Amino acid sequence: MNTVNGGISFWYAQDGTPAPREPLPGDTSADVCIVGGGYTGLWTAYYLKKAVPFLNITVLEARFCGYGASGRNGGWLYNGIAGRDRYAKLHGHEAAVRLQQAMNDTVGEVVRVADAEGIDADIHRGGVLEIAQTPAQLARLKAFHAVEIAFGEKERRLLGARETAERIRVTGAVASSWTPHGARLHPAKLVKGLAAAVEALGVTVHESTPVTEIRPNHAVTPYGTVRAPYVLRCTEGFTASLKGHRRTWLPMNSSMIVTEPLPESVWAEIGWEGREALGDMAHAYMYAQRTADDRIAVGGRGVPYRYGSRTDNDGRTHPATVAELREILVRFFPRLAGTAVDHAWSGVLGVPRDWCATVTLDRSTGLGWAGGYVGSGVATANLAARTLRDLIQQDSGQSGPTDLTALPWVGHKVRTWEPEPLRWLGVRTLYTAYRHADHRESTTHTPTTPRLATWADRISGRH
Repeated sequence: MNTVNGGISFWYAQDGTPAPREPLPGDTSADVCIVGGGYTGLWTAYYLKKAVPFLNITVLEARFCGYGASGRNGGWLYNGIAGRDRYAKLHGHEAAVRLQQAMNDTVGEVVRVADAEGIDADIHRGGVLEIAQTPAQLARLKAFHAVEIAFGEKERRLLGARETAERIRVTGAVASSWTPHGARLHPAKLVKGLAAAVEALGVTVHESTPVTEIRPNHAVTPYGTVRAPYVLRCTEGFTASLKGHRRTWLPMNSSMIVTEPLPESVWAEIGWEGREALGDMAHAYMYAQRTADDRIAVGGRGVPYRYGSRTDNDGRTHPATVAELREILVRFFPRLAGTAVDHAWSGVLGVPRDWCATVTLDRSTGLGWAGGYVGSGVATANLAARTLRDLIQQDSGQSGPTDLTALPWVGHKVRTWEPEPLRWLGVRTLYTAYRHADHRESTTHTPTTPRLATWADRISGRH
């Protein structure tokens, strides 16, 4: 069987693309205009409308809701958030602990709303298991585990080789770290269900309506302009397409493959009965899930960045990237060497220059934004949306400050990315360094992280 390449994602090939919604018919007005119909935009519309039912809220989406990362991701609903360590340095350890606790709670919040709204997104709360396969990875895993404990994750467990194999038999796994604050889900089912729930509340959603410019009180499209006291930018990896935002967030590529459904005989060898979200401690890391219909979906960086902050149209993935992801699959599970790969696809995620997710409302202009999730957006988008809700209610005098508006990521400012060709050269160089570091660790079994990777982390702003 030939591998389907592109077509947005396997998730849509399996569940179907949604029926198209009408584009913006012309100039109009709203109380809140949300640009972007992915998780961030839809969750924000949901919570705002729930809090203030009389609000006139309009969502503008360039293609269809969930076309971007929200419909292409790995289905990891987990408690990771980009930038926590930096927020600890800027605002103190306790502030970062509060941010982490909010993320822990967010996993349950998404599950709660999905259940309340009748959204069947194949959610399974098996937690997240991150493994180490080399001595250097083991050292990083132990350090990572200790840091997570220090940030309040009392339920997290460090597992040895035998305990890891009892959960999932990954070849060469020497240890793992497990947190209960995670779940596997079907991304497209979640975003489609969320869009339907938002519309049922009375939110207006216009698709096939690309926004070309955002300015105070205005969202400009080819079909007309929406005027609103609050205009919220929820465009994540597609932010660079907006006027004046070419260097705001870098659109980082992430690619995935999914196998054919695997028989019970294979699962008897692999295990994975807990259906944990699976990751590793490589520098160019992978992420995976066991799907509801017993496939394995595996993701990684592939070609990390396209020159000029370009984004793809349909998720088509370079054949070399497909081969790399298959190699990861077989390295983890050699039994799958002859297994068919049914689908490959790619998408973009938003990366700020300092790798810190942020949420902001500029009270002087009414412009707000959230994003820069660096691949952790399935849960983080929900926390960001609830925070935007609270910020707007505070600004409009409907409420005062809340625990969410006091979190350290609110209002964080970051410098823009370098101009081209420096941006392209820098990202390519960094990920070449990470791949070389991973290769050296796996072939030499060095117990320490190569200086090349440490240098790359420092230059990129990841640590």
